Amino acid sequence: MANHYPNDKLKIFSLTANEPLAQEVAEQVGLPLGKCSVKRFSDGEIQINIDESIRGCEVFVIQSTSNPVNDNLMELLIMLDALMRASARTINVVMPYYGYARQDRKASSREPITAKLVANLLEKAGADRVIAVDLHAPQIQGFFDIPIDHLIAEPILTEYFQSQELDDLVIVSPDHGGVTRARKMADRMKAPIAIIDKRRPRPNVAEVMNIVGNVEGKTAILIDDIIDTAGTITIAASALIESGAKEVYACCSHPVLSGPAIERINNSKIKELVITNSIELPESKQSPKIKQLSIAPLLASAIIRVFEKKSVSTLFD
Repeated sequence: MANHYPNDKLKIFSLTANEPLAQEVAEQVGLPLGKCSVKRFSDGEIQINIDESIRGCEVFVIQSTSNPVNDNLMELLIMLDALMRASARTINVVMPYYGYARQDRKASSREPITAKLVANLLEKAGADRVIAVDLHAPQIQGFFDIPIDHLIAEPILTEYFQSQELDDLVIVSPDHGGVTRARKMADRMKAPIAIIDKRRPRPNVAEVMNIVGNVEGKTAILIDDIIDTAGTITIAASALIESGAKEVYACCSHPVLSGPAIERINNSKIKELVITNSIELPESKQSPKIKQLSIAPLLASAIIRVFEKKSVSTLFD
């Protein structure tokens, strides 16, 4: 446990989505987790009790809206309502993973924009501030009318690869949308970038076309924000090897890893997949090919800075 944090007006609560991460964050800050209980009625309705006074406190609630997405989101909204009614001074939502973020615009007619809907729900339920990690699209910050601190996990992933002392690197974006992310890592690692030009015939089905950039004889690192069914990333790895890459590593901030993902990764050309713990990885999803890094120090620093009214952006300078 870190030194005890000297101010009892700071409270950190965890809901059920990722308790190990919340526990680690609280330890880094130097506080015990706040006492609350989350129960289910027999019909599945969620009941939350806050078991300590939070009147006048600045409260931080840690909850990823990962699978089961709707349960975790509803849990969070009910908690915000409870905190508001219990007279918390400020309510800060810490979302290591922001679910529903992939629908951030109308890609075709008569579609919802769920990333905006979730922002509205959080504000309506009583959130005063949101701290998120690697939003699927940075413009989601503009969906909020409350302050949002957007944290970036890429430095943590980059630091890990730097410690591996790989040579002759190329950083690869698996699609056009991720070029900015790949560029940031490439700049830090002083490496060139390549882009995979892919067309997607329908959701969760990726089809690779060609590679823009030189990967021959190089060690490729694929970087993405979310790996869901792992179709894109494993096809990309095969395409890189076919184009002459020596080895392929992959990394992402949010290991959604649903459906056939683990089997695909285990059978793929990926030498190692490096992920963060923004989403809890159950026993069934662990693999010798997967290396998990912790974002707890990053979240703890952000919480302390917000509480002490200091700049959060300096975490990335």
